[in-house]
Amino acid sequence: MGKLFDIYIKSCSLTKENATEFFDCIGDLYFSDEVQGLKKFPQHSTIDRLDHITSVSYMSFVYAKEHNMDFRRIARAAILHDLYYYDWHDKAWWHRPHGYKHPRFALNNARKLYPEISKFEENIILRHMWPLTVIPPATKAGYIVSLADKYCATRELLRADFKHFSKKFDENIKSFKEKEKC
Repeated sequence: MGKLFDIYIKSCSLTKENATEFFDCIGDLYFSDEVQGLKKFPQHSTIDRLDHITSVSYMSFVYAKEHNMDFRRIARAAILHDLYYYDWHDKAWWHRPHGYKHPRFALNNARKLYPEISKFEENIILRHMWPLTVIPPATKAGYIVSLADKYCATRELLRADFKHFSKKFDENIKSFKEKEKC
């Protein structure tokens, strides 16, 4: 397929063994109870929030690394970009409209989990829903995470809602895992 798709496929099969440098950057956050707890929340159809943020973070990490950017802080912000603890699909009034409100919820939770968070990382989290939210990211890194978020969400929805894409995805994952064994 394409390079983005290959990165996305790998992001769905990450382990500490096949992505050591990535987990060195985000492991303290990723393996925390707060982040691991996201596994119980659906994100896009059958894809849970932990899988979603992992893919977004990994795609952002790869791009930033290839372009000599601060890949560590970018990956850390991306792993925290959807750190909120509710199912946005339910009709509860307090988080509506979700698309506009959840970046602030995620940022508040990120500050609790990671008190030394930088303004750079905060802006990435707060602005990741651009252009839905009016104010754009302040940095190129913010755009990278925002675009990775949209790419992953699109892939997740296609995977979950269309049998053809789901079958093709499963075949690609199987092929990737077989290549990894060699």
